[in-house]
Amino acid sequence: MADLDQGRVSLMGGGLRKSSKKSGTFLSELAPFAARLFKERMYEQFAALCYRIRADGGMFEVLLVTSRDSRRWVIPKGWPMAGKKPHEVAAIEAFEEAGVRGKTKKKPFGYFTYLKVFDNGQRAPCCVQVHLLEVKESCDDFREKGQRLSEWVSCAEAARRVREPELKSIFLSMQPPLLP
Repeated sequence: MADLDQGRVSLMGGGLRKSSKKSGTFLSELAPFAARLFKERMYEQFAALCYRIRADGGMFEVLLVTSRDSRRWVIPKGWPMAGKKPHEVAAIEAFEEAGVRGKTKKKPFGYFTYLKVFDNGQRAPCCVQVHLLEVKESCDDFREKGQRLSEWVSCAEAARRVREPELKSIFLSMQPPLLP
């Protein structure tokens, strides 16, 4: 795991320009990092793919939140935490970012990559380990309330809204009978 506190930012070296959202596809933005993906460690994060089956008709839904800066649709995710297992980090992030609690699966459901944009404009590739979280409770008071939007949507709608191709695939592969 990359340790941000020790300043391992070699993946960000070279000072890439921040491109506009309309300048290309996600894959074209990731392309300059291809060599680094095989030579250096990627940053690692853990995410919660929050889901529920609605009581008013049994519709299967997933929870999306917006990122604080770009306002794009994502799932709750965060950096490794000392003394916490990946699925525990995912559960903490789900509560902090979306105010939801529930049962989190220990085994990863999937992985996706994206470019993390840091406060200084530099970017680095991140690999996100995704854990399923079956939502049992939704709270009105949580750490990032008012900083993000959240919305329950179908898997197809979630796939349409997110930018990362691998995350799109995770949503499209989800079927309630297939969930572990």
